[in-house]
Amino acid sequence: MKHNGKEYIEKAPHDFAELREIITVLRSENGCKWDRAQTHETMKKCLMDESEEVLQAIDNKDDENLCEELGDVLLQVLMNSEIAAERGAFTLDDVIQTVSEKMIRRHPHVFGDAVVHTPEESLALWKEVKRKEKEQKNTEK
Repeated sequence: MKHNGKEYIEKAPHDFAELREIITVLRSENGCKWDRAQTHETMKKCLMDESEEVLQAIDNKDDENLCEELGDVLLQVLMNSEIAAERGAFTLDDVIQTVSEKMIRRHPHVFGDAVVHTPEESLALWKEVKRKEKEQKNTEK
């Protein structure tokens, strides 16, 4: 199937960049009417359903289904990011930047000088950093 001169072939190898293109095409003027009609609000149930299906695949120890369902959750992230980008709110790159900063900040025992010896200490440190983040956000308001 061709779109804007590029051929998209189902069984060909695909990467993250092409998946991003596919979502943009689906939301474009000549894309899918259903995908174009979606909003953050209409996507809420889809995200809940797909998240539940991930949990079921984990409970069933079904790796094949887990792979598929994680893809569906990723689709939800991409669709919501594309919807936000269309309104100028934020982009997928902003989402990636934000979560990367959060992972670095909340893991000072990996990316900084903090020392922990157990998984429980790691979790306690995560919770402490998160508590301080909330505290700082509240004082900035």
